[in-house]
Amino acid sequence: MTEFSSLSRREFLAAAGCGTALGSLLGLGLSLRPAQARAQALRIREAKATPSLCPYCSVGCATIVHTIDGEIVNIEGDPRSPHNEGTLCPKGAAIYQLHKNPNRATKVLYRRPRGTAWEEVDLNWAMDRVAELVKKTRDETFVERLEDGTLVNHTTAIFALGGATLDNEWNHLQQKLMRGLGVVAIENQARI
Repeated sequence: MTEFSSLSRREFLAAAGCGTALGSLLGLGLSLRPAQARAQALRIREAKATPSLCPYCSVGCATIVHTIDGEIVNIEGDPRSPHNEGTLCPKGAAIYQLHKNPNRATKVLYRRPRGTAWEEVDLNWAMDRVAELVKKTRDETFVERLEDGTLVNHTTAIFALGGATLDNEWNHLQQKLMRGLGVVAIENQARI
């Protein structure tokens, strides 16, 4: 059963008449821009606006992030941008959900070797563990020179995969780090 089934015929016709009248006024040149601008201003009046970029692709669409007391309340396209002129693609329009999602993982889950269950661990411990394993793997598999004497300085035992939600600056730093470690296999999920 839909919402409209509870409307009487009289209420339905009144609503349809209002819609037709509004359409006629718009057709005659009535602008709703002042009302839209006022609604927009009320929605983010107390917020601090910070320019940013959409993290999804290499276009670099400009966004404005609105925060109140450090809490994100809105993210939208920046109309001053020559790239996107305030518009965002569907992925870009969903940036707010990237930050404010009740299903977003906020704890580190770890499964011990040969373990059968995940356990929550401290983030600092997890980061130290990842660094320890990267160093161990690199030390064990690093090749400075091939048998014919060619200098290669690489390891093929580590693979680096970037993500589409990473911005260009992070991907650049990741490239530098991975190349510095001698990692050969470097890819970005945005290209897959």
